Amino acid sequence: MNKFIALVGIFLMISCAPRREPKIRCYVWLGGPGKATDKELKAKFTDLKKKGIDGLMVSAGHDPETYRRVGRIVKDAGMEFHAWIPTLIQKPNPKLKREWYAVNGLGESAYDKPAYVAHYQFLCPDREEVYLFLEELYGHIADIPEVDGIHLDFIRFPDVILAPGLWKKYGLVMDKEVPQFDYCYCDKCVSDFNAQTGIDIKAVEDPSQVEAWKQFRYDLITNLVNRLTKGIHAKNKKISAAVFPGPNSIARKIVRQEWDKWDIDAFFPMNYNDFYLEGTKWIGEMCQEGVTALDKKKPVYSGLFICPAPEKKAGESDPENHGLVPEELEAAIRESMKNGAAGICLFTPDRMTEADWVVFKKAIHKT
Repeated sequence: MNKFIALVGIFLMISCAPRREPKIRCYVWLGGPGKATDKELKAKFTDLKKKGIDGLMVSAGHDPETYRRVGRIVKDAGMEFHAWIPTLIQKPNPKLKREWYAVNGLGESAYDKPAYVAHYQFLCPDREEVYLFLEELYGHIADIPEVDGIHLDFIRFPDVILAPGLWKKYGLVMDKEVPQFDYCYCDKCVSDFNAQTGIDIKAVEDPSQVEAWKQFRYDLITNLVNRLTKGIHAKNKKISAAVFPGPNSIARKIVRQEWDKWDIDAFFPMNYNDFYLEGTKWIGEMCQEGVTALDKKKPVYSGLFICPAPEKKAGESDPENHGLVPEELEAAIRESMKNGAAGICLFTPDRMTEADWVVFKKAIHKT
């Protein structure tokens, strides 16, 4: 009898305990900390945690001490902390030589003639010196106890073809590859490709038709990522990357990312539908493609681009100020999840309006 009473008591305790509502996993890309104080950061991070965010991808330069300081506050707020550091885009500094920068098909260096915008100063992934620079950079930050992982970005070549939603902004019609935006034709890339295939790519009339040349550059990025992954894993830390959608339909074609061959732990495709003149259904299609390409062996977190001023979107000429409005956010999350995503990542929480957060809270708690 006593056993029966005890069992009934346990059953009642379990049944009366508050149930944890199921929630999808949510990350954000976040810059900073800028001039924010520890108190201000704590308030911001605590608020994000309350809103349902599980982890932060924080971009804060190259100083390990900044990541150490921010990491402590993130961990106190109860979230994952990943150092979000651009890979091949690097401002010139004394550690980097001019000849390490990528060269386009016209012979112009990204060092002083970058494509599209001033910050597109891409390093060449075929340089051992570039790998050693990145290994040291990421290694020092991965050594910080509060850092859960390294998050790669701009781990690619410049866009040989821009997403169609950006053509008007840059005054371009990009229906084919052209030498000005095609990288890398530095002496080392040309020489290494010739040694591998016997082809002098500079003597080819239309390099865009040489599949081996494309594969050579896919492999340069893949090999660099996988070498960096070994170093980060040796420190018992995770490594992930922000990648272009696909990988096959877009990422390989426009930025030479064959990311389904990367050894990293998680993928964050930037499913920025407005850049591709697509709706929210397309976001689900991109998630499904990525999950399928990875054979469901690695998590895919759907990157969602948020409109910072929904009421002004219709009249906004710059597509980089477009993005999901509150009426689209729930559908974007739903399409991501039903097509195999492990969660979502917002670019960025600072672009979220109060209306967005209301929709977000409802959407992330739906089964």
